[in-house]
Amino acid sequence: MSHTPHELTEEFPSQIEALHALKLTDAHFRKLSDDYHELNREIHRIESEVEPASDETLEEKKKQRLLLKDQIAVMLNKAQPV
Repeated sequence: MSHTPHELTEEFPSQIEALHALKLTDAHFRKLSDDYHELNREIHRIESEVEPASDETLEEKKKQRLLLKDQIAVMLNKAQPV
């Protein structure tokens, strides 16, 4: 399969270390990250026309991905030293 856009490391390139650390130490963050990854792959399969879905379904999934990304961003920002 081709490169999947919107991976968390691409979305937060300056916070790769924090992403890794939180995945190892925070179960809630790990769940959000796993959910994001799964949903992102599903969106990519739909956009690549590997998996059929309606436009409405695709848009709803994109909204869900954005919500997860926002939650992840909040956690990453709290984890960053000031």
